[in-house]
Amino acid sequence: MTWRASVLTLFPEMFPGPLGVSLIGKALERNLWSLELRDIREHGLGKHRSVDDTPAGGGPGMVMRADVACAAIDAARESASNVPAIYLTPRGVPLTQSRVRELASGGGAILLCGRFEGLDQRAIEARQLEEISIGDFILAGGEIAAMALIEACVRLIPGVLGNETSPADESFSAGLLEFPQYTRSQSFEGSEIPPVLTSGNHAEIAKWRREQAENLTKSRRPDLWCHYEKRKP
Repeated sequence: MTWRASVLTLFPEMFPGPLGVSLIGKALERNLWSLELRDIREHGLGKHRSVDDTPAGGGPGMVMRADVACAAIDAARESASNVPAIYLTPRGVPLTQSRVRELASGGGAILLCGRFEGLDQRAIEARQLEEISIGDFILAGGEIAAMALIEACVRLIPGVLGNETSPADESFSAGLLEFPQYTRSQSFEGSEIPPVLTSGNHAEIAKWRREQAENLTKSRRPDLWCHYEKRKP
């Protein structure tokens, strides 16, 4: 079964964008995954295909209507009924590598890209949308967030990456940030590759990499370090 991303957006022309190049784009061409784009405005109301309205209780901006959003979700579920429906929003649960692995192991996902001031809460509850955030910052819409989630998932699909062991050593895979990487030349502007990496002693290399990953995580991401410490035997 091909992993499929069904994207609900007001701007389908933004896709595939970066998802159409490099290894992710080649995997798309090889049908290792598929991309379905659905224009939310097709479910808009009236001759102008309106999709939003003023917020109840007052305030600036506009809010995406529940009836429009639910109609778009229902249409997507006709061909993708057994996959999670996700709403990309800054107030969502932070996306983690463990959640990415779970999504990548399934059949795909329906991704609703928010716009305006948000989505009517009744749509979120009625269609049991999973709310996901890619970080503590605000974007103009959910399209970039959807692309990030899709790429994170697709690169874990067997056959997409050239080296199938690569994901095992990356940041977050073991609860740590990735260790520093080096390549030729041996010397660059007076800085040398750490001798242990060219020693041929694989046990010492593994030990060095683990120590470096732990030190980086402890200094840069104390939140991750706290969770890692709790899980250590």
